[in-house]
Amino acid sequence: MLGRYTRATALLEVVMIAVTLVFFFPLFILVMTAFKKANDQGSSLELPREFTLENFGIAWTQGHLGNALVNSATVSVLSVILLIVFSSLAAYPLARITRAWSKVAYFTFLIGLLLPFQLALIPLYQTMRDLGLLGTIWALVIFYVGLQMPFSIFLYTSFLRALPTEYEEAASIDGANLWSLFWRVLFPLLRPITGTVAILNVITIWNDFLTPLLYLSGSGQQTVPVALFAFVGQYVSQWNVVFAGLIISIAPILIAYFALQRTVIQGFASGLKG
Repeated sequence: MLGRYTRATALLEVVMIAVTLVFFFPLFILVMTAFKKANDQGSSLELPREFTLENFGIAWTQGHLGNALVNSATVSVLSVILLIVFSSLAAYPLARITRAWSKVAYFTFLIGLLLPFQLALIPLYQTMRDLGLLGTIWALVIFYVGLQMPFSIFLYTSFLRALPTEYEEAASIDGANLWSLFWRVLFPLLRPITGTVAILNVITIWNDFLTPLLYLSGSGQQTVPVALFAFVGQYVSQWNVVFAGLIISIAPILIAYFALQRTVIQGFASGLKG
């Protein structure tokens, strides 16, 4: 009978509550520690003896989080825009052309999902140095676009294969060329998967620590993860300030995710069907 509360339903609720608590536990420690004073020696599981916003001010001023947020946002936005343009254009022929070379090209792109970029870390660094891009955000943009394109092409290709071709055929009959057909007819239909590609890549790029540390080392520019790392030393670690900075840094991503949550889920569901 539908709507009947059974033991299986109760067990499922208990499991869901347990999983929620597991995920909530580190978030609780993060928030509680961020609002504690530096001399508060209580356990991480305890509430602060005195709530303070001082850690947020220290993280913002001494960590130069304002400039770091601007740099992270600039790198993320530029990288995602280029990823959306290049990946969607590359995925279109891969999804529509059924010849052997198209399948070979598609699986060649997918190999990029399996190869760890650390294998090419030193050659990539040398290439950026020879191009004179070290210390600039363009080194990060080029790196992220190349790194994330295989995954983005995979998502776009799966989504395009699930789209019917009637829209394209109708546009072709009306005299639309290939370029206008893609951007005016097909690309608006890709909005769900474009939102998915955007938010997933933004999260990956925003949270990356190693690449900005490597490519921006020695310059006055830094991204949020690198800026927060300045509060972690060999002898003194200001975890209260670090956690406060983390809350500041994740706020833009959380806002973007919740704004695009429905689009992300819709894009994944459509991609899996394809």
